[in-house]
Amino acid sequence: MNLKVSEIFYSIQGESVHAGLPCVFVRLTGCNLRCRYCDTKYAYHEGIAMPVPQIIEQVRQFGCDLLEITGGEPLVQEYTPALVEKLLGTGYQVLMETNGSLNIDRVDRRCSRIMDIKCPSSGEHAKNDPGNLNRLTANDQVKFVIGDRDDFIFAEQMLSRLPASLPLDRVLFSAVFGRLPVDQLARWVLDAQISARLQVQLHKVIWPDRNRGV
Repeated sequence: MNLKVSEIFYSIQGESVHAGLPCVFVRLTGCNLRCRYCDTKYAYHEGIAMPVPQIIEQVRQFGCDLLEITGGEPLVQEYTPALVEKLLGTGYQVLMETNGSLNIDRVDRRCSRIMDIKCPSSGEHAKNDPGNLNRLTANDQVKFVIGDRDDFIFAEQMLSRLPASLPLDRVLFSAVFGRLPVDQLARWVLDAQISARLQVQLHKVIWPDRNRGV
């Protein structure tokens, strides 16, 4: 079972409800979407084939129990669910960031699926899989990347469609970096009295001049 891997690195978790914690990242190659604001375009194609045991051995060397599988889009690869299952069985707390266009239940529900709901400014919001809303559990997280006021209104309207089992503090509002000022998004959240979590991409604050390995 081989997966095409763009990079494996140890960094600070910059997003999600785990923001600020040390975390190992496995960035897989390939994505089925082309969001306008994508900051990991190098992962569309770059990478090397690695068997699952080799990935796990490389991850083990960092000595960190929190691990995120990201991309690209992890679910475009056939053996991502097998990698997740192996990591869970080895004792890792596993997160998986996914763009929300593919069935998230392909992955073990013990994994916290951090699912994007694409907003209009991404250019890909028509690709959202509405069935995923019913697949979310209290262990998952939902992320809205907001680029403008229309995106915010779209996200606000989508909140009513999320399952009641998903705590609102696991719903994340994030500004498109370099496009929407975070203080503007914060004002919209406060004025709308939304109880979601405003997040800032910490890795871009800590390492503003790096876009790989962070």
